[in-house]
Amino acid sequence: MTTKKTHKITLIPGDGIGPEVSGAVVKIVEAAGTATGVKFEWHMHNAGADAFEKTGEYIPKALYESIEENRVALKGPVTTPVGGGFTSINVTLRQKFELFANFRPVKSLPGLKSKYPDIDLIIVRENMEDLYAGLEHTVVPGVVQALKIITEKGSTRIAQFAFDYARKHARKKVHAIHKANIMKLSDGLFLRCCRSVAEKFPEVEYKEHIVDNACMQLVMNPYQYDILLTENLYGDIISDLCSAFVGGLGLVPGANLGTECAIFEAVHGSAPDIAGKNMANPTALLQSAVLMLHHINEGATAERVQTALEQVYREGKVLTKDVGGTSGTREFAEAVVAAME
Repeated sequence: MTTKKTHKITLIPGDGIGPEVSGAVVKIVEAAGTATGVKFEWHMHNAGADAFEKTGEYIPKALYESIEENRVALKGPVTTPVGGGFTSINVTLRQKFELFANFRPVKSLPGLKSKYPDIDLIIVRENMEDLYAGLEHTVVPGVVQALKIITEKGSTRIAQFAFDYARKHARKKVHAIHKANIMKLSDGLFLRCCRSVAEKFPEVEYKEHIVDNACMQLVMNPYQYDILLTENLYGDIISDLCSAFVGGLGLVPGANLGTECAIFEAVHGSAPDIAGKNMANPTALLQSAVLMLHHINEGATAERVQTALEQVYREGKVLTKDVGGTSGTREFAEAVVAAME
């Protein structure tokens, strides 16, 4: 088989279980690439507390430069301190590279028992605005103000992304999720932009749900939804809620997409309590890598990985503890590689 171009990928292993799941994913992707004639060149960089200890920077300049050059990154979990410490690495990278779309497919894996079988949802979340703009200040002692930023540009751009995806992949329905009954100006602007874009896609059914009602409706009957189009904060919450339908954050991929760069990441935490114990499940990062492979137009390699992953889950013989198995991270990775042979 003729070898295709070599893809240069920035790899951010992360901390906690990050290096273990990243190592497992690289091993699987490399095996799939060997079978399909695709090569990868991994440019590894640290971020977060580990990077600060070594370089004095939470996001080293070399990491920024690597992403700018390669335009594609695969990122393991990085710890974000709660209530203090350094700013979220995820939010910082999204702002730096204008990764305006957070794309989160939530789809059931075969063989896993769930109260909600055969889930197939897409969450499209605006990724740069809203309260995540990080504009906070103390008005007077004891009073803090956080600014919710919603713009016509940002809202229109994310709505366009959602409807473009629906048309390309024959998805039937888009729900805009909002709280415009209370936040009439900010969420009202978001809805007006969504409605304007929806008019250009008559083949896609468009609906609107208030966010608290949407959460209830999701728990009662998630099958009524197809694509959920959200602002930043609502999307963050709903993404985690929906992940519970298919087994949790350890199974769900995530992509941060912009016009120039893309970062694909596991959305779960760094789980320092099990770090180094060969217990972590690499599925979330592996499915993120599948999204990455589709993004760089290596669909055959992506499908090879996804098919092997689903075969391992369907057989249920080599699974990690979090999904009812007894195997470790390395054994799981080896089973996925073996399923590709």
